[in-house]
Amino acid sequence: MTDKKETMALRARAGWYRLLAGVFAEELRGPFLRALRTESALAELAAMGVSLGDDFAHEDEAELEEALACEYSMLFVAPGSFPPVESVRLQGGFRQSASSETRAFYAAEGFAAEPGRFATFDDHLAVELGFLAELLERQAQALERGDTAAANRVDKTVKRFWVQHLGRWVRGFARLAERAAQHPFYREMAGLLGAFAEAELTLLKLDVADADHGNWRAPRPPEVDQPMWCGAGARPGEGVEVGVPV
Repeated sequence: MTDKKETMALRARAGWYRLLAGVFAEELRGPFLRALRTESALAELAAMGVSLGDDFAHEDEAELEEALACEYSMLFVAPGSFPPVESVRLQGGFRQSASSETRAFYAAEGFAAEPGRFATFDDHLAVELGFLAELLERQAQALERGDTAAANRVDKTVKRFWVQHLGRWVRGFARLAERAAQHPFYREMAGLLGAFAEAELTLLKLDVADADHGNWRAPRPPEVDQPMWCGAGARPGEGVEVGVPV
């Protein structure tokens, strides 16, 4: 018999993964920003210790969009920033081995990366978080079918991805973003990202060393397996968005 509390918990966790993926994927625009400003969303965030203040809730939408876009660019896109990309954080440049490794990980689980609205990378924070959200949804569905073997396999996959990828860099990145952010929104969301990562690692009973350390920029490795690409955007046609099962 399905444990409804367990499936609800899995989907609640998936929801937080998706929210954080949306926050760090690109500049906040339109429906997503409006959804975050609703009374219910702000209450849920407040329950997690996130206080965005009255300005976020009541500021003119166009002005808020512009302020957040400038902050996002300064933190994650502009020259001298620190993009939320595993290869950059741990290997000193875009499209290093972490990119191909995450792509292979997704494919092994039956997920395909497809072009999104904006170009990104397989090892982008938003893609990694979105992938784990999909796995948690898959785990919940397996439990609803009574397929505990499939649910346990997905659970092991989630843990393996944390150990091999997200757990190695997300906490250090979150600390850096929290220190560097000037707008309260990104400062609070970076704090939430770090706290959420710690909570997930505790829940999953994983002990993963933080290889990121919150450094502004990872040193360039003496030998790289891919050409170094400057800027935050991928080359035309190479953006990806995880979440579409093959």
